[in-house]
Amino acid sequence: MTSGGQSPIRVIAAVISRGDEYLVCQRPLEKRHGGLWEFPGGKCENGESDGDAVGRELHEELGVEVVGIGKEEFVSRDDGSTFLIIFTRVQIAGEPVCREHNALEWGRPIDLARLPLAPSDRRFVEFLLARDSA
Repeated sequence: MTSGGQSPIRVIAAVISRGDEYLVCQRPLEKRHGGLWEFPGGKCENGESDGDAVGRELHEELGVEVVGIGKEEFVSRDDGSTFLIIFTRVQIAGEPVCREHNALEWGRPIDLARLPLAPSDRRFVEFLLARDSA
């Protein structure tokens, strides 16, 4: 339960990589954290598995098919909401295109750290940077 008494809502953030670069997308201005960059994905619907949720969301947002899902890599609460963000490795088929986001970008963690990231996504990039320097 969250501090407000509501159960957390699982949000799957897809960690999609090509070599040492990761895919991030710029959120539409009218949404929470509008204009900030995030790892793509979305909320799990009632009774929906993480895999089903990320498959549905990435098809809707980027027009790609999910062909593999790894384990949870990082978990972060989204301050000021009931969202629990689960960063999970995802393999895709197809070339991502913006269907809902303003833009998309591939970058190494050091490059992504320079972007205005949503708070949970910033924590994940900092986790990647710390892990890579260890």
